[in-house]
Amino acid sequence: MNATVPGRAAVADAPLPRHLEFIAQTRFERPTLVVDADAVARQYQALARGLGRARIHYAVKANPEPAILRRLVAEGCCFDAASRTEIEMCLAAGARSDQISFGNTIKRGSDIAFAHAKGITHFAADAREELDKLAQHAPGANVCLRLIVENSAADWPLSRKFGCSPDMALTLMGYATSLGLRVEGLSFHVGSQTRAPWMWEDTLDQVADLWARAAEAGYELNLLNIGGGFPADYGAATQGAEVYAQEVMALVDARFGEVPQIMAEPGRGLVAEAGAIAAEVLLVSKKHETDLYRWVYLDIGKFSGLAETLDEAIRYPITTARDHEATGPCVLAGPSCDSADVLYEKQPVQLPQGLRAGDRVVIHACGAYTSTYASVGFNGFAPLDVMVI
Repeated sequence: MNATVPGRAAVADAPLPRHLEFIAQTRFERPTLVVDADAVARQYQALARGLGRARIHYAVKANPEPAILRRLVAEGCCFDAASRTEIEMCLAAGARSDQISFGNTIKRGSDIAFAHAKGITHFAADAREELDKLAQHAPGANVCLRLIVENSAADWPLSRKFGCSPDMALTLMGYATSLGLRVEGLSFHVGSQTRAPWMWEDTLDQVADLWARAAEAGYELNLLNIGGGFPADYGAATQGAEVYAQEVMALVDARFGEVPQIMAEPGRGLVAEAGAIAAEVLLVSKKHETDLYRWVYLDIGKFSGLAETLDEAIRYPITTARDHEATGPCVLAGPSCDSADVLYEKQPVQLPQGLRAGDRVVIHACGAYTSTYASVGFNGFAPLDVMVI
């Protein structure tokens, strides 16, 4: 069997990444995500060295495969869960309740009660109504107030769906205290795929200002949750995980000093590069004889795992066995009967001129936010298969 990885020339004495080697040696009947658990562990270790005293809570939503969770438990990782199901998955993987935070600010009351009964004490909130639910279903719980941050420099800034304004946060501190809850600290998210440490500066300044105001108002905060934003390599130059994390922590220390507890919630930056998707070309065509662009249709699209191509925010590197051939611009689309299922059109993708139906493509850095975004079966296409090696 041919063990050549599409588009990746062999380098003397440099073994191929395990997941790419596995893809090269395996035939798949449908699109399949292959993730190397060893690579996830190495990335965790690199982030842990860089973050130092900050405790890593893996954002489970990035990829909740049980084998990945078990490996991270073995590494000593903690977890940020967004739902009862994610909490159950972490517990099933061997995590202790004190290693799990319920970080979603939008929670069902019965799920809060479930988490509280399991011994989880750390919750996030950004509204009076959420604090009311916590007081009712998890009395005495520790609360981190989630802040809205402005002017994110991330490739994918988060919307105003999450968080509250600094002024409201001060009001909520008093309200939470009156309900018998313990306000531990503040949390924020700098934005997904924040490619350089300096991009954190403005956000950290905003949070540090509120931290100081809270101290002046008499609130003794002891936890800073810096959230996610740690980037993956999608083909643009990014720093290694350890150096990146060190520089972010230097920025944090310069503004907050000796905060008793710091949390970080990497998701993408922990698992993305450890995985790739093996997919297949279904059709290569033109809409008009004089078109400059070809349309390349894959057996995977927005609804089967590549939802982050929305607005072309995440541009995955794609390789084929024909990468030695001349290339030309292509519109890349998925297989479903939905006109929204177009991956890249504003910025066409350069793909080999000889690309044909039946050719394999490898979509790189897909370990995060692919399997969890795949639909149950839109148009009858099965959810994305996942293999953890």
